[in-house]
Amino acid sequence: MPAMEYESVNPFDGKTLKTFVALTDEQLEKKLVGAQTCYETWRHKTYAERAVIVAKAAAIMREKCDEFAKLATLEMGKRIGEARGEVLFSSDILAYYAKNAERFLAPVKLNPTVGTAHMESSPMGVIFCVEPWNFPYYQLARVAGPHLMAGNVIVVKHAGIVPQCAIAFEKLWVEAGAPPGLYTNLLATHAQSDIIVNDERVRGVALTGSVAAGKSVAAKAGANVKPSSMELGGSDAFIVLDDADLDHAIKWAVWGRMYNAGQTCCAAKRFIVVESIADRFLEKFCAALAALTPGDPMDEKTTLGPLSSEPALLQLVEQVDAAVKHGARLVLGGKRIDRPGWFMQPSILTDVKPGNPAFREEFFGPVALFFRVKDEDAAIALANDSDFGLGGSVFTKDEARGQRVASRVETGMMFVNNISWSDAELPFGGIKYSGYGRELGDMGIQEFVNKKLVRFGKIEAPS
Repeated sequence: MPAMEYESVNPFDGKTLKTFVALTDEQLEKKLVGAQTCYETWRHKTYAERAVIVAKAAAIMREKCDEFAKLATLEMGKRIGEARGEVLFSSDILAYYAKNAERFLAPVKLNPTVGTAHMESSPMGVIFCVEPWNFPYYQLARVAGPHLMAGNVIVVKHAGIVPQCAIAFEKLWVEAGAPPGLYTNLLATHAQSDIIVNDERVRGVALTGSVAAGKSVAAKAGANVKPSSMELGGSDAFIVLDDADLDHAIKWAVWGRMYNAGQTCCAAKRFIVVESIADRFLEKFCAALAALTPGDPMDEKTTLGPLSSEPALLQLVEQVDAAVKHGARLVLGGKRIDRPGWFMQPSILTDVKPGNPAFREEFFGPVALFFRVKDEDAAIALANDSDFGLGGSVFTKDEARGQRVASRVETGMMFVNNISWSDAELPFGGIKYSGYGRELGDMGIQEFVNKKLVRFGKIEAPS
């Protein structure tokens, strides 16, 4: 019997909505055949022909924003306003690549000493994408938009807890007029994922997920000599210098830690504050987080939504308990909220020392780590003392100072006086255990294309 690996459960009340049976190996083979067959035609389409379908998908997402958003709220608990924002951003990403792909992949003229030459871009084939639950549409749009416009086709294994969102996104492409096999959602098992990575028809692998998942999938892709991109989470520093606009910083601190109930790879997770303003920052931060109240994520007035699943909640509580056991001080929250659903109190830990496991871990939920530091140099040193390197931010009234700090922090992205990463023009990705490769912007479409050198000229062969 096929495995039951896909279950849609409402995080607000814990009730099962739907279950889905995973693919059989025979069904998987049929879908891979369909993807490869589609590629042989799609690769020869012009950018304008591809753009008709990708732009149509973008328009449908925007038109049906509420429909898509409510499904995300039902399956993973995202507050409805945030869900709408995700759908609209996903639409923007698709529209962005429909408009700009041809420009991004245009031949680049080179200037050899003899003759002429250029670099041209061509698609590679079927790309396998493994995506997480925390942004059930955005994660899909940021691989579908660029890679389909580049002339590739994609097959996707989405997270087991958001199967309805995965299916809805696949239906979007059918409605947009995509040929069969262009975008294929796979209700695949973990064992079948290995089969897909090993399959010779699959020419590249993109994954967003945990470090453990990234290591496993990247190793398999490497063993098959296939390019891959990995986005594996983070523990982003939120640096507040002594000259910061405190009220402005607090607003971003609350958003940066609590957006999507804290379940964001590039969320603010380590709050590093210069000691001269540390007490005032902590007081305001505690008050702002304590004011958030749990409720139905479908209700526009709800300020604190649930976590995505029971295991996610239990893991977070366990991490907090372990941090306290190893000497951290809990100044806010730390417990599961006593009500139906998977709600966690907004929490702040201080006195987290290097020997504490919390010092190295990623907290994927509404838990903030607070650190006092002597000065700017100490803030930078602490920010860099991390196994991760996805994003980070610094708050200061002096932009030149902010630029200096941003340049010294070892990470893939830095933001000065904001954490505004949601722009299709901005490349997204990190270093260290946060992974490699970039998505979005002009870099995101380059990950899975063949950059071919073509040189012209009647050059005499060496004698």
